[in-house]
This record gives sequence, C-alpha cells and structure tokens, in this order.
Amino acid sequence: MLLAIVPVAAIWVTLQGGQEWYARPLVLWYATVISVVLAALVFSTRAATLGAAITGAIFTAAFYLQTPGFHTALWPLLALLLLTFGATRFGRHRKEALGIAEARRGRTASQVAANLGVATLAGIPQIMGQFSDVFFLSPRFTLVPMLAAMAEATADTVSSELGQVLGGEPRLITNLQRVPAGTDGAVSLAGTLCGCVAAAVVVLVGLAVLPLNRRDALIAFAAGIAGTLLDSLLGALPERRGWLNNDAVNALSTLAAAALAACALRWL
Repeated sequence: MLLAIVPVAAIWVTLQGGQEWYARPLVLWYATVISVVLAALVFSTRAATLGAAITGAIFTAAFYLQTPGFHTALWPLLALLLLTFGATRFGRHRKEALGIAEARRGRTASQVAANLGVATLAGIPQIMGQFSDVFFLSPRFTLVPMLAAMAEATADTVSSELGQVLGGEPRLITNLQRVPAGTDGAVSLAGTLCGCVAAAVVVLVGLAVLPLNRRDALIAFAAGIAGTLLDSLLGALPERRGWLNNDAVNALSTLAAAALAACALRWL
C-alpha cells in the first residue's frame, strides 16, 4: 500500500514537469539531472536497491519542482540522507554481531516510500490545500509539514541506528523495562539525544534555505520529535504484536509529524 505513494508522486511530477517545460524548461532539466545523479549515487554506494533508487529519484524531482532554484528543499533532504547514511554505517560490525544490521543491499522502495513519501506529498499544494483554506497565502503551509516529516524520519533512523551502538541497555518506551538492542519500541538516552540533534540539523538547514521563520522551524522540530515518540509507541504496541510492520510504523509516524505541524500552523 505504501508504494501507492510512488505513482501519485510520479503523476504530479509528470503534470508539473509538463507545465515547467513551457514556462521554465531549465527547472525541468535541473530536476531531471539532480534526480538521476542522486539515484545513481545511492545505488552505486549500495545505499539503496534499484527500485529504491528510482523511487528516490521521483521524490527528489518532486521536491525540486516544489521548491525550484538554489533555495530548495533538496538541502534538508541531503542533510537527511547524509545523517541517516552515516548512522546506518556507524558501528556496522557491532550491529552485524547483534544481528540487527541493515541488509547490505541497502534500503528498499517500500522503506524509501515509508520515510519520504509523506514529506513528498506534503509539498504538493493541491494536497495541503485540503487542510487549510488559507494555505495559498504562504508556502509555509506546505514547507513546514514537509520539514517536520523529514525531521521525524531523520530522528527515527539516527536514534535507532546510533542507540544500538553507543551503549546503554535500551528500555521499552511503554513500561521502561530493559530489552535487547533492536527491540521494537525500545529507546535509549544516547539514541534519543542523537535523534534530537539530527532532527535539529535538518530543521536548521531548512530554516537557512527555505522561506521560513524561527517559529516555523520550532513547530517543525517539535512535530518531528513528537512523531518519533509516536514511532516508538507504535513499535512497542502494534508492531510487536504483528499488526503493523516497520514500514507502516514509519509512514504513520511521518504522517503524524506532518499533520501536527499543519495543525499547529492552522490553529496556533
């Protein structure tokens, strides 16, 4: 079901690309080149499978078409990719010894859709317009939920990957009982702090390049951290019971982060 996000994004990219072809053809060419280069890079470094690389290329094109030019959402996306890639590779031998390391073939298309799909859809004005009757007045109503979803995806990955390596026995978020590293719903102080720092980096990069203010950045950060906590709760409850898989948990958590940010912009 998560892969349904991919054709939705692809259709929007196609329609938007058709408009840019007549209005600003350079924007379309930049989006194409950046997407292809990034897909080739992640595939060649075995950070993603071929399907995941193609999915990432579609999402990258969408991000650039949503925010063309130098001040683009691709900068916080790049921060997300570098932070999560580094966290995944950090302490790999220890993770392999524990049996919790990510597969060497890299992330799959469903994992990419789960982590970046909501951020991609949040940047589509026609979608966010359903949640705010004043969103056309400012790009904030698409950019802040997008940034919140990116922050959540970054914090979740970094906290889990580094928390497994930096030491300290993790505890289940629901009852604080000690559990083995890699347990669904487990959290650790070191991992949580690393996740918060990673989310802050992504938000600060977004603040530097996107037309946002410090209040917007604070909303995106707070919503991203709230989504990360929800991710742990979903991992400890429905995922451990087999009701949801990890991709579904990640997608719901990024959706919650984006929705919280949108609600904060609308009502605060």
